[in-house]
Amino acid sequence: MWYLYIIETQNGTLYTGITTDVERRFQEHLSNPKGAKYLKANPPKTIVHTEEFENRSLASKREWEVKKMSKKDKQRLIQGLK
Repeated sequence: MWYLYIIETQNGTLYTGITTDVERRFQEHLSNPKGAKYLKANPPKTIVHTEEFENRSLASKREWEVKKMSKKDKQRLIQGLK
C-alpha cells in the first residue's frame, strides 16, 4: 500500500508527500538526511492527515491534486469537510 500524508510544521505550514510507511517517513523528516529539504527549514510537528492507495501511481496523482489546493482547502480536507 501507498499513503499520502500531510504534516503540519512547527510554524503552521502544511507539507504533503507520499510513502509506503508514514511513521518511518515522519521519523526521517525529523532527523534523517533522507528527510525533505523543506522540512529542514520548517521542522515537522505532527501528521495531520493520511489517505491509503493501492499503488504509487494513484498516490502520486492524489499528491499532485492536494499540492495544488489552497491552505484553506487542505485544512478542510484535514477536518473531513468537503
